[in-house]
This record gives sequence, structure tokens and C-alpha cells, in this order.
Amino acid sequence: MLLEYPATLAPQEDGSILVRFRDAPEALTEVGDESAAEAEAADALIAALGGYIELDRPIPAPSPPRKGERMIALPALIAAKLALYVALKEAGLSRVELARRMDVSENTVRRLLDLDHRSHIDGIEAALTLLGRRLVIDSRSAA
Repeated sequence: MLLEYPATLAPQEDGSILVRFRDAPEALTEVGDESAAEAEAADALIAALGGYIELDRPIPAPSPPRKGERMIALPALIAAKLALYVALKEAGLSRVELARRMDVSENTVRRLLDLDHRSHIDGIEAALTLLGRRLVIDSRSAA
């Protein structure tokens, strides 16, 4: 599961830039200049995907980029949390059941899935392992 989403950056008449994600239309932001676009775009995408989790909706898979789109990668911890959420949904388990299997409180599992909470990656890895998954991190050229 690769969590890097294509974004369109559209210059506006006032000099700002409108950033949109076709895979997550709720992720929309306007930035003052292109230098801030990537960070602001990631923040908007994280907020939108966090809403998907809160509403118990499926996380949209990233589409291949089209000409003129910029790929926005999510931070590693956010990507791991989203991978856990997807694995949990695919397994058909509730948060309560995952907590029972992990021998932790349901609140602990809720925090593992909360994109705003600074969880420890080892808790996410343990949960993924219980779901028959493993977390793999990749590094690529920034260009």
C-alpha cells in the first residue's frame, strides 16, 4: 500500500495556489505560494483522510499521476496508521476486537488510528502483525 497522492496545483487570479486531490476531494487547500504548497497539501490530505476514518469510510487508493500533477507523500507515521486502518477494515474486525487481541484498551487502538495522535510506531507494527501484515518503509529520491 503506497500512500502518495496526486495533487493539482492551480494558480488563482490573486496569486494564491489552489491545491486539489482527485482521490480525496475533501482535501482542498489554498496556499500563498508554491513553496508552501507541498506541506499545506499534505496537511489538507491528512485532515480529509482522518475524516474518512472518523466516518468509518474506506480510504481511497491513490491514482497514478496525470501530466501536471504533483505527488504528495504522507509522513511515515500517518501512512502506517492508514495502513492499519485499511488492514483492520479488510479483516472485518472492530477496534474492540483488535484491542482484545492486542491485550490493550480500546482507547489504545483508537489512538493508533487517530491521525493527530503521536503514536509509537511499534504499537502500529504490533497491530499490523496481529492482522497478518508487516510494515515496510521505502526511501526514494526527492526529485
